Amino acid sequence: MLNKNTRKTLATMAFITLILGSCTKTETAPAQPYDDGVIVVNEGNFTSNDGSLSFITRNSKTATLDIFQKENTRSLSGSLAGYNEVDEKGIILVDNSTAGKDLIEIVNARTFKSIATIKDDIENPRDIAKVGTNKIYVTCWGTNSDFSFKTSYVAVVDLTTNKVTKKIPLGTDCESVIVVGTNAIVGTIYNGLKNIRIIDTQKDEISASIEVGANPGNFVIDASNKIWMVAGTEIILYNPTTKMIESKIKAGTVNKTPNSLAISKDQKTLYYNYNSEVVSLNITDGGTKSFIKRKFSTIGFDNESNQVYTTLIPSYKQAGYVFRYQPTGILIDSVKVEIAPVGLFFK
Repeated sequence: MLNKNTRKTLATMAFITLILGSCTKTETAPAQPYDDGVIVVNEGNFTSNDGSLSFITRNSKTATLDIFQKENTRSLSGSLAGYNEVDEKGIILVDNSTAGKDLIEIVNARTFKSIATIKDDIENPRDIAKVGTNKIYVTCWGTNSDFSFKTSYVAVVDLTTNKVTKKIPLGTDCESVIVVGTNAIVGTIYNGLKNIRIIDTQKDEISASIEVGANPGNFVIDASNKIWMVAGTEIILYNPTTKMIESKIKAGTVNKTPNSLAISKDQKTLYYNYNSEVVSLNITDGGTKSFIKRKFSTIGFDNESNQVYTTLIPSYKQAGYVFRYQPTGILIDSVKVEIAPVGLFFK
């Protein structure tokens, strides 16, 4: 039988253990509405300024519409050019049809509540890339009422102050941007420019300009940290370490060029639009085959569900659709979204 002092000692030790255990227990953050699913970027009709974001959970056949309006009781008031997430913040690019009203809207990526709006120093935003902690690049066409794109630049944005800290001038149009290591690679979309521009993200300066092919863009990264891109009629493999082109694959003709490049979860298959169908390309041997016999505006690959997503724009006056496919090309279902779905962000 334990004596009185022993019982008191054991009770005290048990109490201390309980307290210590409760102190070291990891608290789990409560789930939020937009933690898990797919954000659909609906461009909208440019002159109507009715772009929006839809949200699809992976087990749902319906979308939550205009989630920014839903959470903030105001519209984005513009055509949408892109969406990305950086350090739990959602970055929305808004291109208003009225000059001087373009902006970047920053939200909490989990709740979609507005954090800040950057209204100045942004003209015709196009794409987003994270280049450091709380630091992003946004490609901008600049002021281009004459469609010369000669004032294009990359805006450097500090997400701690939510301000543009610098503009890196490019001298001609810019579109896609992707980051590998301390280099940002910027592509184009018009004017037949054949070069990608390399920006040193530590200095925020252009360090090189490399010729790869006409209007390079639609960047994706493979398992070797090499970049695949569409350039004119070709799919090109670029090695950012050696700054050399390693492969060029013929994938189109002058009047029918490929676009909307995506890569599979195992990073062995590329998907792209070409001539009213989706084509799959085997990275290992360069072989191609028809994947889906239908024309879409955008292709994306969801690593979480291992499914191919595509978007369809019936017109710029009515709702569009997202289609989901198995990796074999078998249709799973479709989900109605909003006007002109042009982008997909998987989370």
